[in-house]
Amino acid sequence: MTLTIRAARPGDLVAIQALLSSAGLPLQGVTEHLPHFHVAEQAGALLAVAGLEVYATGGLLRSVAVAEKVKGLGVGSNLVRRVLAQADEDRLPALYLLTTTAADYFPRFGFVRIDRGMLPPELNSSEELRGACPASAIVMRRSSSESVGGS
Repeated sequence: MTLTIRAARPGDLVAIQALLSSAGLPLQGVTEHLPHFHVAEQAGALLAVAGLEVYATGGLLRSVAVAEKVKGLGVGSNLVRRVLAQADEDRLPALYLLTTTAADYFPRFGFVRIDRGMLPPELNSSEELRGACPASAIVMRRSSSESVGGS
């Protein structure tokens, strides 16, 4: 499979929203943060997406979704590693995420569970935190010194 991982473009927005909707993930804030999203595509078809919201105190990894037909093939892991590498290049001091379904997936990338109260106040401006993600979501953190692993 020849797979291309690249920065998202405005023309990808409809396909990104469709993939996120099919995964049951929120669409709020996607348009605003699209410049920090990456996609995986093959033969022009968008197969996976991962986004990043960038703040002075760190970033919020969000909107990680993979098309059913390529789940389990490493597409999501490759894409997450690319987004984490970008965050490291941008020298973000920490990354956070919220999840209701994938808490066992993200430790391979250096994420650990934290209490929601440990989120930097600046991240509260995120539409994902302000209501798109339920209060029951698990909060995880990765410091910039963690390695970009995963498989």
